Amino acid sequence: MPYFYYNYTYILVIIGAVLCMLASANVKGTYNRYKQVYNSRGIRAEEAAARILQNAGIHDVRIERISGDLTDHYSPREKVLRLSDTVFGSSSVAAIGVAAHECGHAIQHNVGYVPINIRNAIVPVVNFGSNAAWPVLVLGAVINNGILVNVGIILFGFAVLFQLITLPVEFNASSRALSILKEQSMLQEPELRGARKVLTAAAMTYVASMVAILLQLLRLVLIFGRNDRD
Repeated sequence: MPYFYYNYTYILVIIGAVLCMLASANVKGTYNRYKQVYNSRGIRAEEAAARILQNAGIHDVRIERISGDLTDHYSPREKVLRLSDTVFGSSSVAAIGVAAHECGHAIQHNVGYVPINIRNAIVPVVNFGSNAAWPVLVLGAVINNGILVNVGIILFGFAVLFQLITLPVEFNASSRALSILKEQSMLQEPELRGARKVLTAAAMTYVASMVAILLQLLRLVLIFGRNDRD
């Protein structure tokens, strides 16, 4: 019996895709709403980031501008915090929240936060597994080799593991960001609520991705497990 054909398991892929689209639309909508709300102190995102890093005793991280929309990220290898065009130079509540979140990652790296260290350490394995999983699965299916199929599923599982570890990393970075913004009085309480909504919406995209990739793994197990029994 062939491994690849239309069957009911496609509903799992559709559910995952819909969840990711809804989460993405939500974060964009929430960000667009609060990028129109400016903080009362007139602090720009890059200024907030610089202050947060300085107060955390981090003096070797550069802050740079990067093109794009919500392409913000922290690179631990380069020790660079990059803020997107819509964030850098903006004094909106949304931009401050995003900048503080990326600072949260820099602080995690600085203090040796275990989940982010694990995530960074397994990146090469995850990249290999993600690239090799489907070729191994297809080869195993073509030659009807159950061992290769199982190896392919295990390789795909590395991507699932990466997403699982990413969840606490992202939630912790947001928690750190909101606490710092409150402690350092960069945002007033109503503004802080707006930043929290933006970061919560962003966190939900990682939850949606986690659910989607779990559903995809479940689909592979159902398809190949059933064919092995047949």
